[in-house]
Amino acid sequence: MSACSLSTLLCLSASYVKCRNDRGDEVDWYILYKLPKTKKDGLIYYMDENTNGWTASNQKIDSVSGCVGRTLKPLLDYYVRKTENFGYLLYNDQPPKPYAASSSYGHSKGVVMLDRQTGVWLSHSTPQFPAYQSQNFWPESGNKNAQTFMCITFPYAQFKEIGLQLKYIHPYSFDSHFSTTFHEELRCVAQRSCYPKKEPWFKVGQLTSMGGRSFLSFAKYTRFKDDLYSGLITNELPSNLFVKSWGKMRDPLASNCSSSIPHHVYNVKSVKLQNDKFDNMVDHSKWCVTSDESWTCVADMNRETSQMSRGGGALCMSSNNVGRAFRSMISEYEPCKTKSDAKKREL
Repeated sequence: MSACSLSTLLCLSASYVKCRNDRGDEVDWYILYKLPKTKKDGLIYYMDENTNGWTASNQKIDSVSGCVGRTLKPLLDYYVRKTENFGYLLYNDQPPKPYAASSSYGHSKGVVMLDRQTGVWLSHSTPQFPAYQSQNFWPESGNKNAQTFMCITFPYAQFKEIGLQLKYIHPYSFDSHFSTTFHEELRCVAQRSCYPKKEPWFKVGQLTSMGGRSFLSFAKYTRFKDDLYSGLITNELPSNLFVKSWGKMRDPLASNCSSSIPHHVYNVKSVKLQNDKFDNMVDHSKWCVTSDESWTCVADMNRETSQMSRGGGALCMSSNNVGRAFRSMISEYEPCKTKSDAKKREL
């Protein structure tokens, strides 16, 4: 007999699919920045609604006692106990072996898991994460480069809209479980053959977290044929964008100050997180922040020519505290090219 059969009240109180901090406390959202491999291997910086900016975590990224491990506990428990009324979707354009994703799928990575009351959407930038049906969820390959994570706790009803957003991203699902009573939109995305069949080839959705905070979800399908940042996000946010993406790209897009877009888009070249400075050659994170520090997004995509023809998205929040934390990290960015000066600008 399941715990939920004892009483409705007990069932409601038993919901434990939520974002959690290092102590295991429930949080409405958090953002995580894992540093590249250094002497302080595994060090991560963390923020949520209570931290007022970045704080150094006492846990390593692969620890079951850290915020990622504690957040994933319902998934790890399901592998052992096949928990009733639990569903999940794991997607990654660089999935763990033996899976392989073609470029027809979105350039996107994330974890969706939920029960009948709450769930989490954990968007991240780490290849081969999480490991396939293993208690050792962190891939060793993830240690080398810096990565970002955004976790948001949502009420169950919001996952219908989340499923619609994911349909446009068209992620490569490498593991999932949804009974027929879960939202059809999520079950569709888990089948890999779920994608939009007609215009528009993008979708901007407003999502409301369990704590009542509004988030914007940007999603574009492969047929959108434009950059996520200069072609979509900048149309909705109020000021210039600073964009952080991977440094090892074959054909990167230059910073864009064209009059055809509402705001300028600048490429971030290096960041300094407290006393740790690193450039984009060892930073696999994807994020952007507005110049007025009012909006921050954790994203799927790089500013690269080939990714204009791939699906992907971003989760964005309006918070001056978060925006200030990200904007203050930027130590170097690429200005728009002019005839006389195409050099990088030092801040």
